[in-house]
Amino acid sequence: MDGKHMQIGEVAARTELSLRTIRHYEESGLVVPSARSRGGFRLYTETDVARLMVIRRMKPLGFTLDQMRDLLDATDRLDADAALDADERETLLERVRAYQQEAAEQVENLRVQLSRAEDFEGTLRARLERNAPASPA
Repeated sequence: MDGKHMQIGEVAARTELSLRTIRHYEESGLVVPSARSRGGFRLYTETDVARLMVIRRMKPLGFTLDQMRDLLDATDRLDADAALDADERETLLERVRAYQQEAAEQVENLRVQLSRAEDFEGTLRARLERNAPASPA
């Protein structure tokens, strides 16, 4: 191998996604291996890894596979099509902005949930400390 391509196991380790999950994303059309080895093994590039990381980051925020596909399509077109006219570019940027805004809202929701969880854990810890048997002196 030339060092530019990685097999699925290395990609799984780098992205912290399971082989099954990566294959599922391939079947869903979200990521396609850049090449295949002579033996038929999937081969991925750094670009493929970056794409999987976008997907991995979207999932816990509640984005659907269709939304992931839509965002990736918009960013792919923005990155690849230098010949986009101004209206088309602005339409794509608006799509990306909408996802950024939705991600920001989900992050804020998660912060609220985390704060509540920390308060709850603190309440339980304080109760345990109040009710723990006294240590022998």
